[in-house]
Amino acid sequence: MSIELLGITKKFGTLVANDDINLKVESGEIHAILGENGAGKSTLMNIVYGLVKADSGSILIDGTKVEINDPAHALSFGIGMVHQHFMLVPIFTVLENIVLGHENSKNGLLSFSEARDKLSDILKEFNFEIDPDEIIENLPIGIQQRVEIIRALIYDAKVLILDEPTAVLTPQETDELLNIMRKLKAKGTSIIFITHKLREVKEVADKITIIRQGKVVGTALPSASKEELASLMVGRQVDLLPSKKLVEPGASVLSIENLSIYNESGRKIVDNLSLDIKAGEILAIAGVQGNGQSELARAIVNLELNATGSIKINNKEILGENVSTSLNSGVAFIPESREIDGIIASFSIAENLVLDVHDQEPVSKFGQLNHRYIEDNARKLISEFDIRAQGIFESASSLSGGNKQKVVLARELSRKVDLVIASQPTRGLDVGSIEFVYERLLAERASNRAVLLISSELDEVAALADRIAVIYKGEIVGVVGPETSREKLGLMMAGIAS
Repeated sequence: MSIELLGITKKFGTLVANDDINLKVESGEIHAILGENGAGKSTLMNIVYGLVKADSGSILIDGTKVEINDPAHALSFGIGMVHQHFMLVPIFTVLENIVLGHENSKNGLLSFSEARDKLSDILKEFNFEIDPDEIIENLPIGIQQRVEIIRALIYDAKVLILDEPTAVLTPQETDELLNIMRKLKAKGTSIIFITHKLREVKEVADKITIIRQGKVVGTALPSASKEELASLMVGRQVDLLPSKKLVEPGASVLSIENLSIYNESGRKIVDNLSLDIKAGEILAIAGVQGNGQSELARAIVNLELNATGSIKINNKEILGENVSTSLNSGVAFIPESREIDGIIASFSIAENLVLDVHDQEPVSKFGQLNHRYIEDNARKLISEFDIRAQGIFESASSLSGGNKQKVVLARELSRKVDLVIASQPTRGLDVGSIEFVYERLLAERASNRAVLLISSELDEVAALADRIAVIYKGEIVGVVGPETSREKLGLMMAGIAS
């Protein structure tokens, strides 16, 4: 099934999200849509899926003009969508989520038999190992995404929209998803692949459309170089490999000895871990998500209650203290979830930029906020960190992912700190924002600050790290240099020590 967009335009107030966009996806084609965060990609696909109404323009399916009024209507035309932020009900089972909105009943009782049979067929066809009766919140992110895909396929989607599908996946889960896309293409399914990850586009796309600031600025084939694609995305030349200057490491800033962290049920998540980071050094923690790296980062800022061992900043013990103690000891914390832990969405940009110093001078005095300082500080940091916003009073919720991350960076790196904890700092960001984050982290290193980088992106780890500590099941299985091959790092991440 082919789908064509003609002259699609959508405005939100003065913001033109989509500006006269023309696009055609052929039957059985993987068509990638590349663009920066905020370029208008998701808005365009929400129009196709019936979540947003275009101000003008037409949608054609197999050459026939159609009106798509809501997602159920879209699905009736054979259009399914997997959103960047999953639309599953966490406390429902896999099967319950799949039948949601399409319930059948017999004698007043829900009937799952037909859906269970269809689900079984799809699981066999794609060799998915998923228990239909498992609760969604108990499943890894990569499996949850497969459930989203199944939910579209089970209702005969012939065009599948994948909106930033690899933003929260590990490298292994990403490779598995790309293989699923190839299988779907072989069956004749058309796929619209919204992303900003160039490697993935070059691996699976048949055609690429680039959108910048709401307009189509070019098309390309996957044979185009990463540099060509990146420059089309951001409108300028992008340095995909950051320049890392030689810095002589200084004294130890972070010293961790025999750290163990337990979850609420008493299971050990981090097991007797020790490491040391010096001033002017980036130490990267590499590992598959869920091996204790998130808990490690949280423990350093005293967000983990059940931890034993020692964590010292500049030889001062901080484990067992509170978050304020960690921050005031010179720690900057860039959390892996900017949405949950990095910002308060309903607060303004100006307010978010002083969250961790709101009780300190010159931000406040005698319990009274200094609004002039807060506003001047916001204007300064918005300029310095190139935060794209309507103004300092705009709520953080309205910003793109890249600009939300810049707010977090601006707040954390504008304080006087000795240690920067950067947990998945470029997750979900486009190439322009990634370049900016790399430059800021390397600037911290050049300023003799210690940087703890936690990342599941091996290219990122190799580009930034001076040393790489590989974590598996809460233990460091080895520390290697950035020249180590992806193959060797992959084995170590699977628990096979060097």
